[in-house]
Amino acid sequence: MQVPLATPLHGGLGRRGAKRHPRHDPVASGAPRARMVLLFVWLTLPCAVQGTDSRTLGLGLSPRPRLKRQPGHGTWTHWGAWSTCSSTCGDGASFRTRRCIRFPEEEMCKGKPRQYRVCELDDCPPGSTPFRAMQCSLYNGKPISGSQTPYQWVPFHGAPNLCDLNCLAVGHNFYYTFGRVLDGTRCSPDSRDLCISGQCLRAGCDGILGSDAQTDACGVCSGKNESCVFVHQVFRAAFPTSGFFGYKNVTRIPAGARHIKVTDRSRNYLALMNANQRYVINGDWAIDWPGEYEVAGTKVRYARTADVHESFEAPGPTQEDLSVMVLFQEHNSGIEYQFWLPREQFRHVQSDASPLRQQQTREVDGNPEGEPRHIPPATTPPPVPKVRGAAKKTSQEARMTTPARTPNQLGRCRRCETPKGKSQRIQHYCHSDFVFRAQILAKHYIGLETRYDVQVKHTYRNRFVLGRREFVWVSNTCDCPLLAERREYVLMARQHVNYEHTLNRILLQRNSYARPWSPREDLQLRDAGKHCLPNRVL
Repeated sequence: MQVPLATPLHGGLGRRGAKRHPRHDPVASGAPRARMVLLFVWLTLPCAVQGTDSRTLGLGLSPRPRLKRQPGHGTWTHWGAWSTCSSTCGDGASFRTRRCIRFPEEEMCKGKPRQYRVCELDDCPPGSTPFRAMQCSLYNGKPISGSQTPYQWVPFHGAPNLCDLNCLAVGHNFYYTFGRVLDGTRCSPDSRDLCISGQCLRAGCDGILGSDAQTDACGVCSGKNESCVFVHQVFRAAFPTSGFFGYKNVTRIPAGARHIKVTDRSRNYLALMNANQRYVINGDWAIDWPGEYEVAGTKVRYARTADVHESFEAPGPTQEDLSVMVLFQEHNSGIEYQFWLPREQFRHVQSDASPLRQQQTREVDGNPEGEPRHIPPATTPPPVPKVRGAAKKTSQEARMTTPARTPNQLGRCRRCETPKGKSQRIQHYCHSDFVFRAQILAKHYIGLETRYDVQVKHTYRNRFVLGRREFVWVSNTCDCPLLAERREYVLMARQHVNYEHTLNRILLQRNSYARPWSPREDLQLRDAGKHCLPNRVL
């Protein structure tokens, strides 16, 4: 009996539940073959596609280029200690070193392994041999190449390379180069730069040679101008309607100011006064020569050109307050001034804030001692002030300083009463600020006042500083007291300071003591001081 093929061999088990032998099952035997094909493709694909990432598997993804690893730079160690200075006095340099630590594939460190700085040394004693001269003297009496003649050598500064040891043969017209100078030698006599390894280097504000560090406007090394305030203003005071030609306060520059610059473009003249109310430039109605002036611990450069451009410039810092004035000759077109001031010292600067000793025109018939006799060629003298050294007045100046008729000529003056006697002499002596002997050099009427240009011969008593040349003012034009030119007088005057503190003058009042000088008058004045009360004796 035959069993039908469709009948299961085991009852209860259908076709899906029948077990298959792997050697006879076509599905089961094909799976390992497929996995082998995929593995072969995986291994051979990177070789077929060069320059691509094997992880893309050629599935349409864009290939990524291979990045080559860049080696970095090495690392510096800390700086070592500074060496001893190359000199014991004057100029010199010291150095310090550091090491570069790196792996073989790394590049060298950025920067230099050696650093130089300027030594802070005391000046060499007078008569000491300069450093470069000492180096040249080491070759004295020694032969040079091509000659057996001994020479004496001194430094030669006309060669191209400043850091070569160029020495001139004494008594001959040639020089010889003995290699390089030693480190720390000055590049030239008029320079602070030093030679290092044959190169002329300039020190930065940090003292490091070759450094680019610079001080800011506040004087701070490598600063950012954050510790000071920049003051920049223009002075535009109106010209007096009365036609007054004289000094006017522009501004006060406090102590500690830096980078000062004052400019003006007019026929007016800039003037400068120190903290002691003494003119240092263009004072006393006398115009100084352009140039450099030592003022308040700094150098002030005064410039004036033929096109009426005038300026003050100073690097600072100033050690005392400075007052900038203008000597009016025409309408003010604007005076520009600027400076930097430390924040802790900054305060609002106002014009006419400080007392001034305001002088007036000075005209004399002779040249004062030590003053130049020629007018500076860069400017034309204004109508009123005169350039130091010029003695003659112009016709325009005479018209401006002398009125047509005085009140005395018009009969408007009362009789002048002059103090006389011992009691009057002692009273005025003890209550006057100035008692001095003076020669009257010139006399001028200005408005309703008289100004005398005097030369002080001798001082008996003065409560304030009195210069060799002064201006004495009388508050009338009635010749009271009467003072004649070329004659010598004993004058007892008071100091006059106005309410605004813009005038500080020597004033002779109408009844002031003014007597012709004589040996007898001189003898009586020398004993007058003992009659004054103690609180009036200086």
